[in-house]
Amino acid sequence: MAETVLEIVAAHRAGQATPVETLARTYARIRAHNDPAVFITLRDEADALAEAKGLEAMALAAKGATHLPLYGVPVAVKDNIDVAGMPTTAACPAFSYTPAHDATAVARLRAAGAIVIGKTNLDQFATGLVGVRSPYGVPRNTFDATLVPGGSSSGSAVAVAAGLVPLALGTDTAGSGRVPAGFNNIVGLKPSLGLISTHGLVPACRTLDCISIFALTVDDAWAGLSVVAGPDRADSYSRNRPLGQPGAMPPHIKLGVPLPGQRLFFGDKDYEAGYEAALARLAKLGCDIVEIDIEPFYETARLLYEGPWLAERTIVAQKLLASDPDAIHPVTREITVGGLRPTAIDAFTAFYKLERLRRVSDYIFAHQIDALVLPTAPTTYTVKQVLADPIQLNSRLGTYTNFVNLLDLCGLALPASFTGRGLPFGITLLAPGGQDARLAEIGRVFHADTQLPLGAIKEAQPPITAVTAVATDAEIAIAVVGAHLSGLPLNGELRALGARLLKAAKTAPDYKLYALNGTVPPKPGLLRIDAGKGAGIDVEVWALPSQAFGTFIEGVAAPLSIGTVTLADGCSVKGFLMEAAAVADARDISSFGGWRAYLAQEKAPA
Repeated sequence: MAETVLEIVAAHRAGQATPVETLARTYARIRAHNDPAVFITLRDEADALAEAKGLEAMALAAKGATHLPLYGVPVAVKDNIDVAGMPTTAACPAFSYTPAHDATAVARLRAAGAIVIGKTNLDQFATGLVGVRSPYGVPRNTFDATLVPGGSSSGSAVAVAAGLVPLALGTDTAGSGRVPAGFNNIVGLKPSLGLISTHGLVPACRTLDCISIFALTVDDAWAGLSVVAGPDRADSYSRNRPLGQPGAMPPHIKLGVPLPGQRLFFGDKDYEAGYEAALARLAKLGCDIVEIDIEPFYETARLLYEGPWLAERTIVAQKLLASDPDAIHPVTREITVGGLRPTAIDAFTAFYKLERLRRVSDYIFAHQIDALVLPTAPTTYTVKQVLADPIQLNSRLGTYTNFVNLLDLCGLALPASFTGRGLPFGITLLAPGGQDARLAEIGRVFHADTQLPLGAIKEAQPPITAVTAVATDAEIAIAVVGAHLSGLPLNGELRALGARLLKAAKTAPDYKLYALNGTVPPKPGLLRIDAGKGAGIDVEVWALPSQAFGTFIEGVAAPLSIGTVTLADGCSVKGFLMEAAAVADARDISSFGGWRAYLAQEKAPA
């Protein structure tokens, strides 16, 4: 039975199922799941089936409906995101209104063939990581009903984990698109800021908000992101960030982890063991685990509920606080009232501190690691525990999430394992904004390697789709031989421009490799000689978006240049070559077969 987005679309296109049948199954599952707290508003089934029939009619009329990327896929939308004709409540009945237009992200889902089936529950005004601050009830955690489901995107995460829909929109300001994914064994994709338009979103902190995606697999989450991403003139915080496309998982990715004394689990030995096991799995998959001082990230996290960002949370509820404060959930009210206190001086003091911390973060990612890998949450709590201590326990759940949007990082929450109690444990990958595709490259391989079942539905993961090993029409293939290789100092230049790894390869035996003199960082040069009289040299072939090619080669300085490199399989690609005049001051290292092997020898003890 098709469960994932990609399986459902494939079944619809092949005629093995129809959108009408899929929608009918969705509503049957919702009835069987029998949790009225998942949806605040559920669309009338007949209305949704009529839309599905309309899609099928378009397909029969040969209007190309079956080619839509989300053809007939049922989706759910968090109820702080506008869906035309359905109330937007933000889990506060007194705030409710009915929009005439879809949020941009919802409109793009519909244009891609998706069918919205309802609006999901949340912590009121998206303030919370627990999923219990709603007058519409507490959605059941899909593995233990006594535990919190996670928030604020509680309903969207539970809907996906329970198999009610394969794709749902959430939001993420402080971890709302990641924590509930971790608690329910699903994928939570928190995109780079501005990548998905927030037009039509009830803001929590408008400068930090992003719309997030919940799915059963990384490939499904990426399918959703590919549809909704893109600039939007209606959103002043939208950015034109290249999305790129996930390629092969590069070797030797440097993944930063906290120093052992900085790893916080609040006594949860199961989660601590799960994290250690996840790091071991990543190392087995070829990642380099690098311990770093994570205190600057913790310091950033502490800013989130200070000064300007606490005040920013108060803006949307300000009128209700003045006119009808009892209409607001008591815990939400306590937090938002606190936003009335900070002064302009407090705000600027916080801005200055954040800028300093951003520079520290930038340095860490530029010089020490490619990405962070952290527990999605340090532990979990029961609903009863959180109701008894709502502020402190909620704060603990944000240990590894609260700093992310302040530093403009993208994130990907992944299922990692199950504890001895049968509860899911998850990790989150984090990287600088614009590197969403890099996280997907790592995440899809990691998740597949776990062989964990999908969500809470106990179905096996489908095989991950093969990565296209050739450049598309919108890309240029380029061979890199030295400092731009995966895990080496200049690889970030490629990734920042949206490049993806196609494959590792060797050149034809027509080249020599030289260690150049005096370059920073150290670099090699590839020199073409007579055919067959050189060596096959290790290279990586990357696909670089065509529009970024000029930007990339602008930084190439003598004695290096970009020319055409012939690979061992006879293909020709663009690549780095050196000027013959530089040979006199360079060392011939062709015998090592590649720059990485040469560096390993140089680092080896004498």
